[in-house]
Amino acid sequence: MEEAKKQKSNEQRYEEKIVRILSKDIEGGLKLYVGLTKIKGISWSMANAICKTLKFDKNRKVGSLEKAEIEKINDFVKNPQMPIYLFNRKRDTSTGENKHLTGNDLDLQKEFDIGRLKKIKSYKGYRHALGLPVRGQRTKSHFRKNKRKGVGIKKKGKPETAKKEFIK
Repeated sequence: MEEAKKQKSNEQRYEEKIVRILSKDIEGGLKLYVGLTKIKGISWSMANAICKTLKFDKNRKVGSLEKAEIEKINDFVKNPQMPIYLFNRKRDTSTGENKHLTGNDLDLQKEFDIGRLKKIKSYKGYRHALGLPVRGQRTKSHFRKNKRKGVGIKKKGKPETAKKEFIK
């Protein structure tokens, strides 16, 4: 009975705690496997690989991690030792090496890639520049951004004339 109470108090303590991993605040009540996926650039398979490689329990609460363990996770994600198919940047266009980017680095690299496509004037670059779908989706009924089209939409005009029509 006392062990159950201790476990409940430990869980409440972890839920109140917020842990910072790779410049991202993660709630302490989440499981480690789920909490790692909250970091931009870490997928479910990458989170699973981190847990297995570093020999952490996936069901452990994030709030129970110590500073040394958090540093271990940070170092591993910055320089991952895992199969190449888990990386999110294989054969980089500028350097040709395999990398795994997270957080702001991933956002910045994505912007550079889109800018490069626009600069070389590829089809995808044009689509990005025009704000249209890039990967071949339909455009007849979707992707209308603030373009009102269709039946039953009245033009904005003088409100007085509209009132007079209703009175007659």
